[in-house]
Amino acid sequence: MSGVIDKIANRVRRDGRGSRVYTPRDFLDIGSRGAVDMALARLVKAGKLRKVGRGLYDWPRHSDVLGRPVPAGTDAVVAAVQRRTGTDITLDNLAAANAFGLTNAVPTRPVFLASRPVRRQPLALGNRRLQFRVAGSKLAPWLKSDAKPIVQALFWARKQRVLDDAAIDRIARKASPAAKAALAKNLTKLPAWAHAPARRIAGIVPRSG
Repeated sequence: MSGVIDKIANRVRRDGRGSRVYTPRDFLDIGSRGAVDMALARLVKAGKLRKVGRGLYDWPRHSDVLGRPVPAGTDAVVAAVQRRTGTDITLDNLAAANAFGLTNAVPTRPVFLASRPVRRQPLALGNRRLQFRVAGSKLAPWLKSDAKPIVQALFWARKQRVLDDAAIDRIARKASPAAKAALAKNLTKLPAWAHAPARRIAGIVPRSG
């Protein structure tokens, strides 16, 4: 057991404080799942690791200003949840709409969409609470696609009833060539209402008038 503990501790030290959030799966090359779980529990008890959430651990940085450990980073936590659950996760549609300039609104609490359920309760990180929701059958096929932000922006705009020429043109101007190409290749995955604006964004149909 001491060998597994030492190997895990050495790997974490090599990565450095606050650089990553770990899951037991990240150490299965070192020992069995049972041995890894026990080693992680002992490292937490010894104060050498922090338990961020169920099955999530880190070696936190310490803030001299705050006088306490710094909460785990959102991106690192989400990446660890993806590895642990084998799901695809992205920020919600509002974040995509904001990135395209369709709205100035930002979520007060980060909401992430996953290809399948990952946890029921929000994950607390200091004063932040990360919420995970299921993406739904219409968005799920796009979670690994370069066109994902375009599709999310379209879904948001339709739900907010602002899917007009100005919104479509703004998305088209800001979308990357790779995103447009991926959109053009997979139009059949979109609901019927999205075909026309998607074709315009992808440059398949020029703006009329």
